Amino acid sequence: MASREEVDNAVKEAVAEALALDEDEVTPDATLMDDLGAESIDLLDILFRIEKSTGVKIQASDLGDHIQGGIPDDEFGDENELVTRKGLEQLNKVMPQIDPDEMEGKLKAEEVIQHFTVQNLTDMVAERGGVTA
Repeated sequence: MASREEVDNAVKEAVAEALALDEDEVTPDATLMDDLGAESIDLLDILFRIEKSTGVKIQASDLGDHIQGGIPDDEFGDENELVTRKGLEQLNKVMPQIDPDEMEGKLKAEEVIQHFTVQNLTDMVAERGGVTA
C-alpha cells in the first residue's frame, strides 16, 4: 500500500506529465480544468497515469459519482440546474474549498468539475487506495 506522500507525488506527476507542465505548477489548490487547462480527454490520461503508478483505478464516471456522493441528479441540482443545498453540503465533504453558504443559488451543476482541484483528486486516489492521512 502506498503512503500518502507517494499518492501525492503520483498524482502531481501524472497531472504534470499529462498536461505538459512543470511539477511546481501543479499545486494542491490548482483546479485541473480552469487553472491547469485540462480538458476531458486530459482527465482520462491523468487517471490512466495514476492507475499505472499507484494501481488505483478510477474511471472518468467515478469522478462524477464521487462528487455527487450517491445523490440522485434531481436532488443534486434543481430545475434551474443549480446545485441544491443538499448537493452543496455533499460537495463540501469531497471538495472542502466549496463553501455551501457562499455558493448557494450560484453554482451550476455542470460547472462543479471546474472547481475540482489537484488536492481533491489526491484525496480521492488516497481514499480509493485505502491510504490514511
